[in-house]
Amino acid sequence: MGTKGRAVPRVVCCAIPIARAAGKILVVTSRKRPDSWVLPKGGWEPSDVQLEAAASREALEEGPTRSPLPGVRGTITRFVITIPTPATTYHFYELDVAGLDQDWLEKYERRREWVDYAEACRRLEWKAELSQGLKLSSLAPTRSR
Repeated sequence: MGTKGRAVPRVVCCAIPIARAAGKILVVTSRKRPDSWVLPKGGWEPSDVQLEAAASREALEEGPTRSPLPGVRGTITRFVITIPTPATTYHFYELDVAGLDQDWLEKYERRREWVDYAEACRRLEWKAELSQGLKLSSLAPTRSR
């Protein structure tokens, strides 16, 4: 069936949390595969209204992140890509952050780490969609033509 029993593919919003000054990306461990790394992601919920809100919410739950703006935890700065698969449609957004909160919702379920672009690519190789989304981010090296 390809949609895992659903009539339509699941909508998943992915945040690419970036510390621009340091050139780092936040990765977190997967709950299903604790030795594997992912980007903060999760299903879109009607209460999110916009896809960007879901990406930001996931970063808070799994990250969580603080943006460079006081009182705001994360700022979505760029839509990256939508990647459709038979079971899931992934929407990727860059999220600019300045640091991490020490207390966070999934603190006892996940590990998190700031890594450079090359290391993030290496850690996400196991999940093609996450790897592809990251490789289209603004931190990706520019290709010569």
